[in-house]
Amino acid sequence: MYSQLKEIGGTKLSVEEVEATGTGAHHLIWGHGWGQSAAALLPLAQSLKPFASSSVIDFPGFGKSPAPPESWGTAEYADCVAELVRGLGSRQIISVGHSFGGRVGLQIAARHPELLSGLILIAGAGLKRRRTLFGKLQLETRRLGFKTAKLFTPEGPRRDALRDRFGSRDYRSAGALRPVFVRVVSEDLTEVAKAVQCPTLLLYGSLDAETPPEFGERFHRLIPRSELAILEGFDHLNVLTAGRHQLTLRIRKFLESFGR
Repeated sequence: MYSQLKEIGGTKLSVEEVEATGTGAHHLIWGHGWGQSAAALLPLAQSLKPFASSSVIDFPGFGKSPAPPESWGTAEYADCVAELVRGLGSRQIISVGHSFGGRVGLQIAARHPELLSGLILIAGAGLKRRRTLFGKLQLETRRLGFKTAKLFTPEGPRRDALRDRFGSRDYRSAGALRPVFVRVVSEDLTEVAKAVQCPTLLLYGSLDAETPPEFGERFHRLIPRSELAILEGFDHLNVLTAGRHQLTLRIRKFLESFGR
């Protein structure tokens, strides 16, 4: 394993390269979740070394990669990663994304279909939550409270404190990437998912409250060549740790399907 800082269209990407120990022709491009880095996915990439080589990315603004030059959405992240993929040659490239990384993977598959042989979403995000009437009322009340409080709070430390009070955990921790976060979470990738034509594996934890299994079911209906597996007993994050062996098995079988 070795790391590189690559210049991609004026943006720098930190990439951990994991060489294969087997003879597989596959190369996996790994994209992490929001607020994480390549470190969250390296153990999985290592466990798949007998079957594929890997490039594990720090998205711009995360880990060792500098922030993007402006407030990117998932399309801009996807275009950046696509430039990296173009430099990898003619190997079978498969994008593997967890949560936010799944958003980016969907965009790569839709915007640059010639680059990917397959797509894997682990707890993939990108759809709007289905809320009960009570949940909708709670959300709207929170939004209205924030908008009303803003009217009496000038820009500065007090306005920042207000954003912290009303914002989500990810929003509060986003720092300089808050404009990116707001843009990303406002995206609905339903139409993007419909455009994905490559074989797609959807993996979701049964206990995931952030990207619930119904996301996987909806993506399964949207993406023509997809298969869905719900992994019992795992949530949004521990699916990568406690669920690593199950993920490895499912991904390995998916890779083997390309040889049939």
